[in-house]
Amino acid sequence: MITELKSSEFYKCKALLHEQGQLEAKAVVEGVNPGRIFVDNAETPASGLIWLGNNDGFFFIGNESNEAFNSELNYFIDTVIVPEARKIELTWFEGIGDHNKWDETIKRVFENRHLGSWDQRVYTLQKEDYKGNSFEPVIKASYSVVKISESLFQKRDQSVGNIDFLQSRILESWSSINSFLEKGIGYCVIYKSKIVSICFSNFAVDNTHAIAIETLKEHQGKKLAQKAALTYVKECLKNNLIPYWDCMDSNKPSIAVAENLGFRNTFNYTGYEFKMG
Repeated sequence: MITELKSSEFYKCKALLHEQGQLEAKAVVEGVNPGRIFVDNAETPASGLIWLGNNDGFFFIGNESNEAFNSELNYFIDTVIVPEARKIELTWFEGIGDHNKWDETIKRVFENRHLGSWDQRVYTLQKEDYKGNSFEPVIKASYSVVKISESLFQKRDQSVGNIDFLQSRILESWSSINSFLEKGIGYCVIYKSKIVSICFSNFAVDNTHAIAIETLKEHQGKKLAQKAALTYVKECLKNNLIPYWDCMDSNKPSIAVAENLGFRNTFNYTGYEFKMG
């Protein structure tokens, strides 16, 4: 029977993680970022399903050939995951294998679910590969790049009017602002007292930090995300951190920014989705 682990038991899943798996799964198991873990056996798990705390997907970890676990997945999703997902108005199940052997299992287990898929690329940047010095995007003087700091959230800087936007984005993947400030880094671009672009660590494990970037629609196309990303990357390298860039294979502009900065494509994976309910 598939059961849920307590957060204090997540350590039992460390051995199930693939060495070159996604950072998000590792961050939940390590207890850095919030999430829930469901396993085949609470004492000695062999396979598991991680539900990210930001509700942005599920990760399958461990033994992909564990039929005792796989045979229960559809019933478990319908009876446990779907009711929980309805409470937060989540209508799509997005599942990813922690290693590519899960791909065939996912397709077989959910073959009756009108399964869709998409491809992702993961890039990382080592200090010796950095090419940002020759890639300095120019933004208008009316925009300013500011480090995300405690003072920004405590509103000591009253010049920022939409701090709630930044706070909500960070709390999608961190348990608290303090946790983010302690373990993550980030920058925002401000225009006329309003945060219009952000780049921050949304997941972190040891010295590797996953990058989240967002620019408000009316300010897109002005190289703000590139500027924020470059500033973020410089901060990472200065502190011996490894930036981790995960983007859709179809997102050519994002891939171009990563490659222009010197990021190298370390692995690719496929995500799967189906409508719940």
